[in-house]
Amino acid sequence: MIIGVPSEVKNNENRIGMTPDSVSKLTKKGHEVFVQESAGANIGFFDQDFISAGAKILKTPEDVYKSSEMIVKVKEPIPSEYKFLRDDLTLFTYLHLAGDPQNAKKLIDTGVTGIAYETVTSDNGSMPLLAPMSTIAGQLAFTVGTYHLLKQNLGKGVMIGNLKDIDPRVVTVIGAGVSGTQSIYKALENHAHVKVVDSSQKKLSELESELGSENIEYILSTDESVQSSINESDLVIGSVYVVGKEAPKVVKKEMLKSMNPGTVMVDVSIDQGGCFETSEPTTHDNPTFLKNDIVHYCVTNMPGAVPLTATLALNKATLSYITELADKGIQKALEENEHLNNGLNISNGNIIHPGVKEALD
Repeated sequence: MIIGVPSEVKNNENRIGMTPDSVSKLTKKGHEVFVQESAGANIGFFDQDFISAGAKILKTPEDVYKSSEMIVKVKEPIPSEYKFLRDDLTLFTYLHLAGDPQNAKKLIDTGVTGIAYETVTSDNGSMPLLAPMSTIAGQLAFTVGTYHLLKQNLGKGVMIGNLKDIDPRVVTVIGAGVSGTQSIYKALENHAHVKVVDSSQKKLSELESELGSENIEYILSTDESVQSSINESDLVIGSVYVVGKEAPKVVKKEMLKSMNPGTVMVDVSIDQGGCFETSEPTTHDNPTFLKNDIVHYCVTNMPGAVPLTATLALNKATLSYITELADKGIQKALEENEHLNNGLNISNGNIIHPGVKEALD
């Protein structure tokens, strides 16, 4: 198979779909790989590294797309890339179609076959290609959240840490999946009092059996419990994910009125439309905005802040699936692997994934 790896073009996105090591493993199996010039240079993967791995370097994105049968990316295409897409091309990347319905429909209209990392499943029901970036985003959410609590960043001017004779600060984490759990770990490590809010009592009970009850509360999600939790918090991290669908709006606009000014809200769910009603997509260049004096951090590619770490983690997860698609061909690979087939979101102008179909009705 001919596989193309273009440069990412989203704001401050320096990750790359395949590392030289991944390329080498594919070219040794007889596959052809085209990499766009300088696509990995910003994280230390230079053109010569890809050439040594058996890839060919092409100058423009147009060259990469038109020469390839499958494109391996990191982030969803943006409108400037739609002109490169066609109905005999397969795109393997994060798509997050429910997060931006208007652009999703334009992407679908290109006829491209889109296999989304975030809806590929595994035998235990987990999302193996979403998990690495969720792990990173969950840890970053605490880091960026505490940074924006600094007074000069319009936060309330508190530090979350271990300070003798001072009561711990309060962090609320909404959603106890992979990302949320990572945020919980980071908050506990930094001696915060953590309120965990989730809609699943089973998940809360499992987490309690793992983490105990010191400096942590386990709260079943209702409007009342969410309001009470965020009113008492310095940092609120939202990490709600429903496979293929737009994230539910757990924190309503009206709830902000009774929160303390300078509280920071980090919406890890923003790729799927956000779990705060007041969220709007932001970039690493301009990551925050104020609403009702509450700091909102809603960057849509949070792991892009650590692109080398994120690229290495993503490739470790995706390589076996890329190899399977290349070895068997797209159709056969999807037919023989139900979990990979669950990643199929769009094909020939049609929405395939039921969750995405419901979200984009």
